[in-house]
Amino acid sequence: MKVKATDIAQMASASDVIFEALREAIAKGDITEGQTLRQDHIARMFNVSRIPVREALTRLEEQGLVSTQRYRGAVVATLSIDEVREIFEFRALLEPEILRYSVERISAEGLETAKRYAQAFSTEPDSSHWGELNRQFHYTLYEAAGRPYYLQTIRTALDRVDRYLRAQLVLTDGMARARREHEGILDACIARDADTAARLTREHILGACASLVSFLERTRAEETRGGGDT
Repeated sequence: MKVKATDIAQMASASDVIFEALREAIAKGDITEGQTLRQDHIARMFNVSRIPVREALTRLEEQGLVSTQRYRGAVVATLSIDEVREIFEFRALLEPEILRYSVERISAEGLETAKRYAQAFSTEPDSSHWGELNRQFHYTLYEAAGRPYYLQTIRTALDRVDRYLRAQLVLTDGMARARREHEGILDACIARDADTAARLTREHILGACASLVSFLERTRAEETRGGGDT
């Protein structure tokens, strides 16, 4: 299991550290969907008892990243295509609105930081960094809104679909489209045009949804046909 582990036996917030490590590994696809998360193995990795591991797994289940199955225990959840579509529809409602709040408040320094993240996203050759750079670009534009609950909700939604988005960006033309759309959103924010920035963000999210759903439908159909041939 590929997880960033550390010895946290003496730390008070052991469950928080385990939760964050597992959340990150799931979002990046280092732990794959359907993989069993064995409490005793994780406890040994972090040099703790199983109690904080159970607490971390419970939090992951609450966020929809893990499900509990009979005889198997905690496993990384698999999203249906309908669930993926719903998450993106929710993001398309929420993220344009937080950007509206932010556009009139974001500083010149904040815009410059977002520009650097957009450029880094465009030029980064390592696909393992694309998801985080994409997040940082959007989060930098959203932070000035002063809506921490919105941001936390967006983060939870992204955690659930990040591993699918990464595959879609790598295996389709998603990166080229994302680059262009990031540029348009950033230009609208620099112009303090909240309506255009919100509209482009909604189109950006729904376009990514359509591309991802098409990708998942195609790959899952291929997997089903392949499974039938064995």
